[in-house]
Amino acid sequence: MSVLDIHVLGSPVLRQETTPVTEITPDIQRLIDDMFETMYAAKGIGLAAPQVGRRERLSVIDVDDNRFVIINPEIGVADGKQKGEEGCLSIPEIYGDVERAMHVLVRATDREGNPFEVDATDLLARCVQHEIDHLHGRLFIDYLSLVKRRAALAKWEKLRQGERSFIRRLNPQEAVSRQHRDEEL
Repeated sequence: MSVLDIHVLGSPVLRQETTPVTEITPDIQRLIDDMFETMYAAKGIGLAAPQVGRRERLSVIDVDDNRFVIINPEIGVADGKQKGEEGCLSIPEIYGDVERAMHVLVRATDREGNPFEVDATDLLARCVQHEIDHLHGRLFIDYLSLVKRRAALAKWEKLRQGERSFIRRLNPQEAVSRQHRDEEL
């Protein structure tokens, strides 16, 4: 497994529609493993393929010991409302309150190619919706009011201090595999 570079706000891949996965290949399996490793290294709870520069329609998630991949996910049911703070590994240090469904039922394919459903509420529902948005070129800042979005973008520009690269490189020494993390608990 390896830690991948994360694309940040401004990278065109973050705004593109992804392509459905038609076959679970060794390349897809490796991508899933690398995405989990990258997500843990970045201290995140979800990561979508566009965030690592890929166009496949898949995301990895680990919220409260619910660890899984969703391939070609579709939200079948969305009800209730919750408003809460969100951040994103592709826009580090920027946060905003986003309204999302409190409960979602998502149909997807797992890493072996088997269909399954995720019945999610609260933080897991928020994370699943956030990651599915990535697969359609949407970011959490798109849900902010115009004033809050402008403030977030101004803060982002200040944090970048003229940086021209749209790639965030993680320090491999910071990477902590799930196995190592679980051994420590």
